[in-house]
Amino acid sequence: MPRILVAATPVSGHHGPLLQIASHLARLGHEVVFLGGARFADQVRAAGPEFRALPAEADYDDRDFSARFPERDGIPAGPAQIMWDVKHVFGDPTPAQFRALKDVLAEFPATAVLHDNLFFGGVALSLSAAPGARPTVFSVGISPLGVESRDTAPHMLGLLPPTDDAQREQYAAIAARMAEQRAPLDAHLRACFAEAGVTLPERRLGRDLVEAADAFLQLTVPGFEYPRGDLPANVRFIGVVPIPAAAGQEPPAWWPELTRARAEGRRIVVATQGTLANTGLGRLVIPTVRALADRDDVLVVAATGRPDAAGQFAAALPEIPGNAVVAGYVPFDELFPLADLLVTNGGYGGTQAALAHGVPLIVAGDTEDKPEVAARVEWTGTGVNLRTADPSDDALRTAVDTVLGIPSFTERAADLAKEYAAHDALARIDELVRATDPAGDTR
Repeated sequence: MPRILVAATPVSGHHGPLLQIASHLARLGHEVVFLGGARFADQVRAAGPEFRALPAEADYDDRDFSARFPERDGIPAGPAQIMWDVKHVFGDPTPAQFRALKDVLAEFPATAVLHDNLFFGGVALSLSAAPGARPTVFSVGISPLGVESRDTAPHMLGLLPPTDDAQREQYAAIAARMAEQRAPLDAHLRACFAEAGVTLPERRLGRDLVEAADAFLQLTVPGFEYPRGDLPANVRFIGVVPIPAAAGQEPPAWWPELTRARAEGRRIVVATQGTLANTGLGRLVIPTVRALADRDDVLVVAATGRPDAAGQFAAALPEIPGNAVVAGYVPFDELFPLADLLVTNGGYGGTQAALAHGVPLIVAGDTEDKPEVAARVEWTGTGVNLRTADPSDDALRTAVDTVLGIPSFTERAADLAKEYAAHDALARIDELVRATDPAGDTR
């Protein structure tokens, strides 16, 4: 049986999928070590793998980004903030991550290493030696694929693919300007890799970071990603990692309201701001509850992911509308099969989890990769892209009427759900790591 080292950036949206993978492989009997953020240690051990903590230079608590990255608060959402994040949140830890990987491999000679695509220490490991002189390295794509292509718009802008040659030329001009703006970022990343003792190729950075891996495992299905005639040969679309069930956890007290709503013919609308951008619920969750307060044909589930949600709602609304429930942590694996619509800020994993259950969406987000996720929802016809993180009540009401009133949104989501069902990401990963024995083949 192969030995497997799994490494994750200490951010919930990166850690979660990688831990699901590591836990699954451990349950199958593989020897698995998980390298990640110290705050996740108990969670990792409870899931089965052995745990190793990232060094302090590469570790932080994503629940309080401002404590570790105070300069970030002054950078506007959008490309500027994304480039800052790539430079400092993901780039600066590269040397420490690479050292940590080598230290673990010295005492645990893994045959396979899996890392999230923004854990650049894993990219450094791929580039540090030829295949065969190091473990087989799998990069796991937990965000929208950012490979530059003539068939797509420049990444980070949330633009749909070009429809003709004129638009391709327009996008090429935008990409050229962005390349100039990104030059300091490229130089910074190359310096980070140089500090790790590794040379990052002087080519197209987005492709280099993908092509470095022996196989790049994108957590999606082809139907939710833009077609590219020049897709790197090492990219595999493997489906999504399922949301873990809440083992032994009792359903919340309001759960029977879902059954009653169904029996009464009401539609169930779920609203969430994910795990990282949910500090201020007044951007999307509270406005959704407020916008639909007079709708007796819906039940709104405010899935906040926060234990203090009631306090935030109390400060914003005199009372919770009768057609809404406010929840902290919600078992999405049980909720999505009952839902008719998800209003979300566009987290990659949560969006796809909804689509895997055939749930159409309204997407409103402007941070990290969320504009790219929203654009893919628009492109697939599975929902409405509001193109803002702060939609008005009127915009939300109109979007809800649109998605619930036009059958094609639900039909397209149902089509994609069939495609997701045809992919088993965890089984595919197990197949790939088993092939890292000398007689195996990752290709």
